[in-house]
Amino acid sequence: MTAEVETRQAVVDAAMHGQRLDKALVAMAPEFSRSHLQHLLEGGHAWLDGQVADSASRRVRLGQQLRLELVPTEESQAFRPEPMALVVLYEDEHLLVLDKPAGLVVHPAPGNWSGTLLNGLLARHPGAAALPRAGIVHRLDKDTSGVMMVGKTLAAVTALVRDIGARDVQRRYLALAHGQPPQPAFSVEAPIGRDPQVRVRMAVVAGGRPSRTDVQLLAQGDGICALSCKLHTGRTHQIRVHLAWRGLPLIGDTLYGGRPALGMVRQALHATELGLAHPLTRLPLRFECAPPPDFAAAWAQVARA
Repeated sequence: MTAEVETRQAVVDAAMHGQRLDKALVAMAPEFSRSHLQHLLEGGHAWLDGQVADSASRRVRLGQQLRLELVPTEESQAFRPEPMALVVLYEDEHLLVLDKPAGLVVHPAPGNWSGTLLNGLLARHPGAAALPRAGIVHRLDKDTSGVMMVGKTLAAVTALVRDIGARDVQRRYLALAHGQPPQPAFSVEAPIGRDPQVRVRMAVVAGGRPSRTDVQLLAQGDGICALSCKLHTGRTHQIRVHLAWRGLPLIGDTLYGGRPALGMVRQALHATELGLAHPLTRLPLRFECAPPPDFAAAWAQVARA
């Protein structure tokens, strides 16, 4: 699907004469931000007298022919259908449960305006376009693999959101972390909010949102531990933040102090189990999802240590 490109043309008049080129473009396309128009300039989408003009500070002169291609912003193209192969664990008319691969972004955001799970859902079933976030009710980080659920109808989305808020959805993860746990089983109950020093990170902060993670040690060796983590809440980066706060940063999670190890260069986190009541029938459902090869190989090295 090719984005439509609108072309606008103008002749520099007396009022425009002597202005900077970027300011002249704002007059031609006032509905766009100046930064976006400057981006179009840098991309070679503006012409003066038939010649590409890419200098924002260039002054325009009376009588010059000015042409501009209004290429849509990346963000404006984010919510478009893009067919993609999905590993489906369960599907009916209301609910979709899938195995998300590591590397797949769930929702469009700066730097990832296309190729996301949301784009794939829009292509998979027409009803997704009428749903909030195409039916996505919870997210896995880009480099986290594993099981996640999606609502396919508004009634299902509403029920799933309600059940998550009521903590009636069970989610268990497998994690590989540096360090040694304080005991075989423990809980981390600490509020999570935006890191005031590094805005791309979350952190345990006073005034953050209440958060709880239950952790169980399954194996350890050579300074690395294999953990099972149960979420009671679903804050952004929750397991990564809670484990790092307890001195157990995930393997490969450089954002929170982890390092690559055991062949893992991404964060070693896998959503392995999901339990819920069907959003419409309320019948209990449980899904288990085996780790992908990179995680399974790293896990095996710790398990047999």
